[in-house]
Amino acid sequence: MTMGLRSLPQTKATLFIIMVFLFIAIISVEVQIRDLQDNVRKLENKVIKMERNGDFNMVKRRTLKRTNKESFVEAHRPSSVKESNQKFFDTRDLVIIYNRVPKTGSTSFTNIAYDLCVENEFNVLHINTTRNMHVMALADQMRFVVNITNWTARKPAFYHGHLGFIDFTRFGSIQQPIYINLIRQPLERLVSYFYFLRYGDDYRPNMRRTKQGDKMTFDECVSKEMPECLPEKLWMQIPFFCGHFQECWNPGSEWALQQAKYNLVTNYLVVGLTEEMEDFIAVLEATVPSMFTGALELYQHGK
Repeated sequence: MTMGLRSLPQTKATLFIIMVFLFIAIISVEVQIRDLQDNVRKLENKVIKMERNGDFNMVKRRTLKRTNKESFVEAHRPSSVKESNQKFFDTRDLVIIYNRVPKTGSTSFTNIAYDLCVENEFNVLHINTTRNMHVMALADQMRFVVNITNWTARKPAFYHGHLGFIDFTRFGSIQQPIYINLIRQPLERLVSYFYFLRYGDDYRPNMRRTKQGDKMTFDECVSKEMPECLPEKLWMQIPFFCGHFQECWNPGSEWALQQAKYNLVTNYLVVGLTEEMEDFIAVLEATVPSMFTGALELYQHGK
């Protein structure tokens, strides 16, 4: 009994030492993570500066030259070899990402996908991010790309969520999903978002909104120059096409605007207008019938 009592202080001392070491280890890991994030931001800023200064022109010329050479080789390759190398598109592997811009009619359009998914045999999955952020950390982007690319059990898939554009090829993925989106007249979108924060919508009428109870009108907000009504808020749609670079979320950035335009033209199958949603749905039904057959009828007449 005496030996047990004597060993008790030693046990407490050992536990204390272990806790100290764990605390030091946790602090060390957090410092390393912060340093890594700082390095990523610095690298992104360097890439932006290089693109602004035209330092990538030589790389682009070399790439173009190599591409032309490969095209020449392909053109002179025997037809039997060409046929053996062709990869036919399988709609069972289809992945569409709708990185929806808030208050552009996205809920109405997404509900059509939910209504069609059983009959047209595809999966609809909502992209949830921490604290509803529109961007992910670099490591989370990598996991996102890997999960979506390899989750064959959920293909074909229609993903939707308020998330900035992610270039899958940047992370080494061979398969780039099909991106689609809707945009809206900027002032109309901002006004809609302003009142949404106060009164919500019919989709989730019982959910308490951030500004619920605030009776201020949009005109009053503008006249008082409140932060949520400043002209910078008209910028919100650009970052969703620009992506996850920090510069994308800098209102008025010329680089972000050009990057958003490049991504829209290069990486999006269809980008529609909220004011012309019927045309947007008609184009999707004609282009991706495996998912959107019946979408136009559903939009026009409901179930």
